[in-house]
Amino acid sequence: MKKKIEQLQDSSVIPIGTYWQLVRKRFLKHRLALFGLIILVFVTIFSLIGPLFMEITYDEFDLSAIFAPPFSQNHLFGTDELGRDVLVRVMYGGRISLFVGFVSSLITTAIGLLIGLISGYFGGIVDRLLMRFVDVMLSIPLFPILLILTMVFGSGLTNTILVLSVFGWMGVSRLVRGVVLSIRENEYIMAARVLGTSRLKILFKHVLPNAMPITIVSMTLNLSYAILSESSLSYLGLGIQPPTPSWGNMLQRSMNYILSTGHSNTVPWWLVFFPGFMIFITVLSVNFLGDGLRDALDPKFVSEA
Repeated sequence: MKKKIEQLQDSSVIPIGTYWQLVRKRFLKHRLALFGLIILVFVTIFSLIGPLFMEITYDEFDLSAIFAPPFSQNHLFGTDELGRDVLVRVMYGGRISLFVGFVSSLITTAIGLLIGLISGYFGGIVDRLLMRFVDVMLSIPLFPILLILTMVFGSGLTNTILVLSVFGWMGVSRLVRGVVLSIRENEYIMAARVLGTSRLKILFKHVLPNAMPITIVSMTLNLSYAILSESSLSYLGLGIQPPTPSWGNMLQRSMNYILSTGHSNTVPWWLVFFPGFMIFITVLSVNFLGDGLRDALDPKFVSEA
């Protein structure tokens, strides 16, 4: 009897190596996901390595070239109101925006994964208490809280990441909980219980690996959400503060000059276009990547590959 249970436990799970080979095969067939991955890698290289090849920094002034248009001498993306090179500022801004996005998405995913695993697997009073806490967190109006936190603790890189992490994990926890509720009823989980396997071992050896696909997809969605949120906060003056550039605060400062120039022929449209385009193409590529990962990691699709 014990031997049959062990065979059931082993046969119900796709071998790890085979599973990831099938995932890679399906992912490579997803053209939009590949396009998103290429664009995201390009944006990351552009932001991290690009400034190393520039002779100026993001805060150097050139008062003789204020509001220089794109493709002017020595300024491919033009300059801003202080003669600072927009290309260099977009590169440095990408470093900040991507750093906030990646770090906050990792933190929110880790918190949501842990709470979702505990809530879904143990159930009962633990599940009810954790889910009611999630409901309370979801009911909190985000932007009034952000205003209060900014007034109390100030704005900046660390506080922006902290705020996005504290208020961004609830969706992941609910997704993971739903997956774990279905996983724990599978036959191989019941077989592990009959064999006397400890709860922690079942949780981390059998449940966690099967919950990772939805977790990875959630992390990509959190990445795009974090980039947009950082941009929105910085645009409202609650996130990264000048002179440190981010795509969001570049948009915020540029709008002042766009509105003040009205319908004149000197509207500095490039101050809005380039950081806005970088936000757009980055979030779009992350969403394409997330769609591809969702299809590639889905066990139903993997088993058919």
